[in-house]
Amino acid sequence: MTHVRRALWVLLPLLWLPACSRESSTPVLPSVPEQAACAAPVPAATPRLQRRGRWLVDQHDRVVLLHGVNAVWKLDPYVPPDSPEGFMAADAAWLAEHGFNSARIGTLWVGVSPDAPGQIKADYLAAWDRIVQLLAARKIWMLFDFHQDMLNHEYQGEGVPDWAVERVRGSFTSLLGAPVFGFPFNYFTPQLSQAYDNLWSEQGPVRDGFRDAWVAVADRWKNQPYSMGYNLFNEPWSGLEFASCLIPGLGCPTHDSQELQPFYEYALAGIRTVDANNMVWFESEPQGSSIGTPKGFGPVAGESQLGYSFHYYCPLGALAQAAQLGLLDAVIPATCDPFASSSITNAHDQATRMEAVALMTEFGASDDLDVLRQSVAAADTKLIGWQYWQYKNFADPTTTSQGSSAQSLFTDDTDLSTVKLDKLKILERAYPQATAGTPLELSFDPDTGAFLYRYRSAPASAPTEIHVPKLHYPNGYRIELSGARVVSDAGASSLRLQNLSCDGEVVLRLSPL
Repeated sequence: MTHVRRALWVLLPLLWLPACSRESSTPVLPSVPEQAACAAPVPAATPRLQRRGRWLVDQHDRVVLLHGVNAVWKLDPYVPPDSPEGFMAADAAWLAEHGFNSARIGTLWVGVSPDAPGQIKADYLAAWDRIVQLLAARKIWMLFDFHQDMLNHEYQGEGVPDWAVERVRGSFTSLLGAPVFGFPFNYFTPQLSQAYDNLWSEQGPVRDGFRDAWVAVADRWKNQPYSMGYNLFNEPWSGLEFASCLIPGLGCPTHDSQELQPFYEYALAGIRTVDANNMVWFESEPQGSSIGTPKGFGPVAGESQLGYSFHYYCPLGALAQAAQLGLLDAVIPATCDPFASSSITNAHDQATRMEAVALMTEFGASDDLDVLRQSVAAADTKLIGWQYWQYKNFADPTTTSQGSSAQSLFTDDTDLSTVKLDKLKILERAYPQATAGTPLELSFDPDTGAFLYRYRSAPASAPTEIHVPKLHYPNGYRIELSGARVVSDAGASSLRLQNLSCDGEVVLRLSPL
């Protein structure tokens, strides 16, 4: 993850039919077939997420909402080790148990092609495949991510190979030397900003090498069950124009349209030579995405499987954490709520313009519960999925250098029993993991356990599935339901609903017993 935002971001009535309600967690269920009452599509052979309009759909033609985590190891060898501080079978099991159905995994460019453009390190892909298979076995959707921060170690970051940085370094670095202010402050130096501008404009071996690295990743996992595609580049800094990205109502959309989109489309074209099916995700610069300034991506001719990856970090909260300004803790939440709403609204609009699906691929990195609560509530309102930054600290140099372990879900990464329970109560939510229909409205109160979900039913080859966390419903849950029937066991943590019609409204309410 990058925490660039840590420094700069300062500047229905509801229909309830009592006859269909359940008033306890142990209802007597009618005998119904676990298939749609009308013609359902044939399931796809390989489970993968695809775009349909603004939604992600699975192999059963159900709309999937993602609640997930990031898993990015930024230190050489750029893959989490098979040890308690890294990622093991127990970690995949823990994620599935707690309802996290996706992971953004850091298959870094520097790991894939460390030595020269077009030279692929097969051992690196094999090392990641261990984790890929652990996640797939638990039916956790995976987003492959070329993660980077501040290019690479020359600029006190990671992710981009040395051979690429040598070609885009630029005159400011030659004149002034590499900046030494650390993360994230090096971003605001002319040396690093110019290097990013050079990266976007370079038309030779760097761009070819970026494409070839992605072709290798896509070729390795093109048929991988539970893939949700390829996130092309993490937090692409806007270069010397970075200040303009924060201008309300204006932003820096030409950075997207004239610099990033050609860079991305070149890699996309390479991916399509080996993988015609999986989604490809364009990501925006991180500053404007956190405050909701306009973006400039457009559709790609002939391409239907695009995603829009965006990040949200509350500006004042990010600054306070980066600068260790604890005195601001009391005022941060009041400043964040409008930014969360603006960021997610803008992302939804940008995805619509580029004919893509929006996903908040990073947020959080904090133990500030109020800010986390605002972030996920705003996402629920817009029915947009998210991936929290990040699962564990993973010795992350961009945060541990600041003396912070706030990003992790655990107080001790080697011991899953040390989960930060108050944080988990906000992030592990009742939510629709897969819907046989079109979502209409979603809300969840982590304090009371009150859950509401409305959707318009549609044919699918599997029932609607709602994650119901034991954390919020320790003694079971009360169900009020219209438009569908419960076909799961009483008190199950995965509540399954059979639609009663092919095109009707389903309303579900849950509350703890």
